[in-house]
Amino acid sequence: MQPSGVSSRSPPAAYIGAVQTGEGDLFEACGEEPRLLCEWVFDRTDDETWARLSDWVVDRPLRIMLIVVLAWFVNRVLRRAVTRFAEEVAERSGPDLLGEADNAEVDNPVLRTVERLRLRSERETRAKRRAITLGAMMRSLVGLIVWGTAIVMILGELGVSLGPLIASAGIVGIAVGFGAQSLVRDVLAGAFVIIEDQYGVGDVIDAGEATGVVEEVALRTTKVRDVEGVLWTLPNGTIARVGNYSQIWSRVVFDLEVSYDTDLEHAMTVIKRVLDECWHAQPGPTTIIEEPEVQGVQSFGPNAVVIRAVAKTDPSEQWATGRWVRAELKKAFDAEGIVIPLPQRTIWLNQTHQLEES
Repeated sequence: MQPSGVSSRSPPAAYIGAVQTGEGDLFEACGEEPRLLCEWVFDRTDDETWARLSDWVVDRPLRIMLIVVLAWFVNRVLRRAVTRFAEEVAERSGPDLLGEADNAEVDNPVLRTVERLRLRSERETRAKRRAITLGAMMRSLVGLIVWGTAIVMILGELGVSLGPLIASAGIVGIAVGFGAQSLVRDVLAGAFVIIEDQYGVGDVIDAGEATGVVEEVALRTTKVRDVEGVLWTLPNGTIARVGNYSQIWSRVVFDLEVSYDTDLEHAMTVIKRVLDECWHAQPGPTTIIEEPEVQGVQSFGPNAVVIRAVAKTDPSEQWATGRWVRAELKKAFDAEGIVIPLPQRTIWLNQTHQLEES
């Protein structure tokens, strides 16, 4: 029977060999895998206390410091690489706004150059905002991985058993993953919104539940302010589809009603003239970037004939342009005598019975 207090586990083979060769005290002082400094101090002093002290005071702190320095250096290098990568992704995946300036029907080369410079500035500003958001997300992820690895290595240097720790972390990670599925979904959806440039700050979007101006695009949520001033906070994972009214260019549609006895050719000529005058005038925040088009008769209503015209504008300017052009069209219709009809009703009175009684 084995005496109490004595471990039943057999000593390692290296330790048995060391005892047979007279080196058992080295393994007692420095462990089964002695470090160079501990072994060197033990060989010089033949003292277990000094060997252990050198290991804990000199060797381990130096190793921990080296791990920290390497982690700092790797994190710094990766952060720079991630920032550069985010800028390239934001620049390449953005909309090609410069092609719109080249395709615009502007005869004046000076105006075309000014438009190209304006679109270039808009593209750079949009790419910079996207690069900042995307870079912040990726830098946080890189820092978490690098410093998490460094902490695990430091715990190993301090003699902490990493097997149970890693197993516990895996179980906790699985539990958190099941409990935070919506959070992970929102973050991933937000990352793709930023990478693909689906919309950005200042765009007018229709997100289903809310329609308005985007005020903030984060990894988890998008904030939209509607026309009544209500600020909507939408989790990115819940946005099933989004319509962007401000991507590259916009269009305003005019469905103009005229009475049935109106000369349609004359009405369309007046509409075309007014639209061309507005196209050449370009006042204030209303920019028509192509020659407007009168498409013709759109439909026959119960009280009027509908003539459709369209005008291509800069992003988010279709509403201001539409209000201004409609006011000009009303003036022109009044001057040309073109009637905008009101709802009409014809009433037939049957007086046959009254005549027979008289």
